[in-house]
Amino acid sequence: MDPSVEAIEFNRELERLLSEYPRVDTISPSEARSEREAGRSAFGPLRLSEHAVERTIETGVGDLRLRCFLPDSPRGVYLHIHGGGWVLGGIHHQDPRLQRLSETCDLAVLSVDYRLAPECPYPATPDDCEAAALWLVENAGDEFGTERLLIGGESAGAHLSVVTLLRLRDRHGLTPFAGANLVYGAYDLRLSQSCRAWGERLLVLNTPITEYFVRSFVPADRLEDPDVSPILADLAGLPPALFTVGTEDPLFDDTQLMFERWKAAGNKAELAVYQGGAHGFDAFPIALAEEALTRMYDFLARC
Repeated sequence: MDPSVEAIEFNRELERLLSEYPRVDTISPSEARSEREAGRSAFGPLRLSEHAVERTIETGVGDLRLRCFLPDSPRGVYLHIHGGGWVLGGIHHQDPRLQRLSETCDLAVLSVDYRLAPECPYPATPDDCEAAALWLVENAGDEFGTERLLIGGESAGAHLSVVTLLRLRDRHGLTPFAGANLVYGAYDLRLSQSCRAWGERLLVLNTPITEYFVRSFVPADRLEDPDVSPILADLAGLPPALFTVGTEDPLFDDTQLMFERWKAAGNKAELAVYQGGAHGFDAFPIALAEEALTRMYDFLARC
């Protein structure tokens, strides 16, 4: 079956399945998190890896927890920032994906346990990601035997990856990362045209849910701040980036426009658009996901 046709058929089933559960913007964050941990969400039980190692690092914002996948002699280190709309998600939610990435690309993979909104609103979340990145810059050589650094994440994690790159450049004069893997990120928290026009249709994400996540994360009077909406930032001097998005994603315009701005600022950039791909499509067992993951692995290996 054509991967895009399979994805469209999968989307119909995903939409039906999601309709059977409370929407995340209609229940409390704590309830949504508890349901996910218990395996009672539309995404089923969590799959944890026995190869994951957790450790705590000391940073300028306090102790931070990392979930790590550590090959014997890594070629580089990938700082992973998970998604979840700055409100949901956890470092143990993507064990199979991160283990596979580590093994395929021969990378040490570190996922950051950042503070979540609304309990810890902006700037707590990007502060934690910045602190983790600074720790990695200072310690990668001694800890992992390599100073080749990569960064990336999905959805809110892609947003936080870009914000982290900008903070390291602007606040510390550092551009230490050799590549950025930016997967269907939200780069304009004022809401891009595709997100505003999407409406109620629920394919993991929709307009009301995005508005809820943004409202939980940051005050409305900060949305024009480049530290919040990095689409508005000066993007010069950033590393090569791979931008990935599906055509059935409310955040399609975010990726398309950030890719263009990344290139216009003089940086190297690649754009991978997947016909029929919903938000989060690469997390599901469909051919389109395998195609996207293979390209991500190739990009990270080249970086």
